[in-house]
Amino acid sequence: MTTKVLPALRGFMAQDRDLPRLERVEPDGTEPAVSIPSDCNDVLAVLRDRLPADARRVTIESLGTYAAVSATAKGRATGKIAVVTGAAQGFGLEIATDLAAQGAWVALADINAEGVQKAAAKINAECGRDAAIGVAVNVTDPDSIAAALECVVATFGGIDLFVANAGVLRAGSVKEIPVKDFDFVTNVNYKGYFLCVQNVAPIMALQHRAAPQAWFDIIQINSKSGLVGSNKNGAYAGSKFGGIGLTQSFALELVEDGIKVNSICPGNFYDGPLWSDPEKGLFRQYLDSGKVPGAKTFADVKRFYESKVPMRRGCTTPDVMKALYYLMEQAYETGQAIPVTGGQVMLA
Repeated sequence: MTTKVLPALRGFMAQDRDLPRLERVEPDGTEPAVSIPSDCNDVLAVLRDRLPADARRVTIESLGTYAAVSATAKGRATGKIAVVTGAAQGFGLEIATDLAAQGAWVALADINAEGVQKAAAKINAECGRDAAIGVAVNVTDPDSIAAALECVVATFGGIDLFVANAGVLRAGSVKEIPVKDFDFVTNVNYKGYFLCVQNVAPIMALQHRAAPQAWFDIIQINSKSGLVGSNKNGAYAGSKFGGIGLTQSFALELVEDGIKVNSICPGNFYDGPLWSDPEKGLFRQYLDSGKVPGAKTFADVKRFYESKVPMRRGCTTPDVMKALYYLMEQAYETGQAIPVTGGQVMLA
């Protein structure tokens, strides 16, 4: 019920292209009240029929009283409600932190329930406001995704930006990699992206129907391995190539719902746990699998990969955020895969 009603109410309360956050408040007896049957097929029609056009506080029977809250923090993401998956650490955490610093309300979603709560608390302490919440999610489980988005909508009222960042990697030769590792990578990186979009798109579409002037963004954090093959890394590269296929297909379908869908393809992010975890990171995996000929240490692996980049360094979060804000702010491109690789991948 929450994800069917609050996004419609949020769109109903939109001012120009800006949709407010909806905050649950105590009723004061002056706000209009609306009863919406659980089997209602057109919530927006009910709202338009029973609410004054300038309503800013509304009681929805069975859900509570909600007030429209305008953003006070200023920045490139002012007033946006964002969800970032894989946000307990690494790229995801840094993306969520930057969005909050730029004025967004952010839901950090991760399978590490304890870690994501701590990450959200850290962001709130740094921002000096209640900018972030942490929600547990398993992106391979549709019920888990639905429950996480229900929590986000109940807290903020809707979703403007969904960053599909959750991803895993298991390196290995096609001749040796266990099928269970291939399945694990494919389920998280490919199927997980599909399931997330399947659940978040209806929320955004409902907002757009209520406020046709507003557009929303789904941005997948892909990889340079989604643009070019990766030796002894077929499971990961295959899942990322597939992700771009999903991005293009989603973009064609969801444009009519006011949703832009794009991918960002970063180069190697050496500072995050995907690479630097001493037991499971890529430095360890690539060293153990013999992917880098002659390498004896993590430093050897890093030098090998940095030598392939014209800019002679790895990708950083500020590099990715420039692409992410471009995609959010522009109003024309959809279905694109933008390389952020320091020149390692050049498109014709």
